Amino acid sequence: MPATSRRSTGNELTQALGRYRGALRCVGLFSAIINLLMLVPPLYMLQVYDRVLASGNTTTLMMLTLMALGLLALMGALEYVRSLAVIHIGERFDQQLGQRAYTAAFERGLSGQAAQAGQATRDLDSLRQFITGNAVFAFFDAPWFPLYLLVMFMFHPWIGCLALVGALLLVGLAWLNERVSRAPLREAGALSVQANATAEAQLRHADSIESMGMLSAFAARWGHLHAGFVTLQGIASERTALITAISKSLRIALQSLVLGLGAWLAIGGEISPGTMIAGSILMGRALSPIDQVINAWRQWSSTRLAYQRLQALLAAYPAREPGMTLPAPKGRVDVEPLSAMPPGATAPTLVQVGFALEPGSLMGVIGPSGSGKSTLAKLLVGVWKPRVGAVRLDGADIQHWDKAQLGPHIGYLPQDVELFAGSVAENIARFTAPEPERVVEAARIAGVHELILNLPQGYDTLLGEGGLGLSGGQRQRIGLARALYGTPAFIVLDEPNANLDDSGEKALLAALTQLRERGVTVVLITHRPQVLKATTHLLALRSGRLQKFGPTSEVLSAMSAARQAAAPTAAPLGNAYGQSAYTYGNVAINGHANHGQAHPERTNKGQANTGHEEQRA
Repeated sequence: MPATSRRSTGNELTQALGRYRGALRCVGLFSAIINLLMLVPPLYMLQVYDRVLASGNTTTLMMLTLMALGLLALMGALEYVRSLAVIHIGERFDQQLGQRAYTAAFERGLSGQAAQAGQATRDLDSLRQFITGNAVFAFFDAPWFPLYLLVMFMFHPWIGCLALVGALLLVGLAWLNERVSRAPLREAGALSVQANATAEAQLRHADSIESMGMLSAFAARWGHLHAGFVTLQGIASERTALITAISKSLRIALQSLVLGLGAWLAIGGEISPGTMIAGSILMGRALSPIDQVINAWRQWSSTRLAYQRLQALLAAYPAREPGMTLPAPKGRVDVEPLSAMPPGATAPTLVQVGFALEPGSLMGVIGPSGSGKSTLAKLLVGVWKPRVGAVRLDGADIQHWDKAQLGPHIGYLPQDVELFAGSVAENIARFTAPEPERVVEAARIAGVHELILNLPQGYDTLLGEGGLGLSGGQRQRIGLARALYGTPAFIVLDEPNANLDDSGEKALLAALTQLRERGVTVVLITHRPQVLKATTHLLALRSGRLQKFGPTSEVLSAMSAARQAAAPTAAPLGNAYGQSAYTYGNVAINGHANHGQAHPERTNKGQANTGHEEQRA
């Protein structure tokens, strides 16, 4: 079946950086020229001391000065061009991987790790900032130390030996800095991610935390993680600060020592005074990149952790490859017996639940809380993947559809309605370019058109994040309009009347009737019996297992008969489905009465069925 498949591309970050090899070679070339031009100041000083002062020739001084200024101006221009190059590399790197990191983080959120999803974009920012920052130049400049060392050996072997010993000491300090700070920085990074994830998760429920006085308890939980992060980062910073101070003092001391050594050699007539001064300047330049690497090591360590986290995320959630475009679905739904376990769960919430619906069917799903109704809804629209079985829309596995292609043909109203920051029209139009006629049509079908017109700016009213500014019922009705936008072929409504008043429920019934007339397949999950009269089929769940499925009237009759037969031993009517009795006309549906009985699935008007008998709870 043509499908949206996963593409494994190895190390995507390495491949992304590999595309900029040419630009990085240019940066390396510029670095080479810049480091060669760094020899200009000591050589200028050498010539001034040894030639100009000895000869007193001002023309020579002027020419040497003009040459030095010209070369230093060229060095400044190359520094600027080099900086622009890495800035553009960072921007293109971010553009190339930004969307990919976002979608991978989105899929991580779908897998039950929403609190950590935002870390991916922060890690990408860390990589981009490192690429475009000055720290990266230290790694380009450090390899040129041998050139400076060679020149210093040319000045005098003892000066070269002193520079070599100093460099080895600084490299040893850099290695020690990495060893002593690696573990605390790694642990601090992990705690930082946990602390940020905890804070994000808590702040999404600020109203509940405030109303029930849980702020101090949650603040203590976050504070424990944050304090651990700060402590470990402080330990790493203290160690790095100590080594940085030692390396800085050592570098300055080496510059002074080379000056003293040069003076001693000059007194002995082995070198000239100009060589003494040039050697001191060159020592500072030779050791500077190593010192910069030590200073940049902390940023490098955090960037390396960000690189590892981002690469692990991209590897865990490979890029999707769009499959061949399939015809627009008509709404036939075939559910091969599903067994599913939500992310983070240890036991399945659905076991071998299967059924079939023809276009235009309206199936109600009933059952006690925790019976797997919302899990079934998420499986039907492809949010979660089943462990066993498949959901097929017009014969194609819904997991194989290109979601961007399938989205306009699917309507979904989750139990927790989420609206987004933007106008009412944008929310209904699913944040595509709103088509006024289709937006108004969806609002009319959902019975929310008049309500929207009474908002301050009507359809242009701006909502806060999460639909801030609307009541629960208003959010639910606008969410219903969003699910109906574009008249999709398949709609799943999870408790669409949970927050509706009588007028809202009447509007919902009218919408369901209109959808049936249009041939739209609808799955309606509800705890309230009033809307069941609009359904053509009924599916009863209990403990994640299918109890009954078939035409609504037959299922109600069978459940009523079973309840009456078990009346002497049945639980009180108020315990039906573990909550309350469902009433349809004069029939009370008691889930307890049917518990444990097998009943073959039925079909209506020649409708296909799965052929599976109902499972025992």
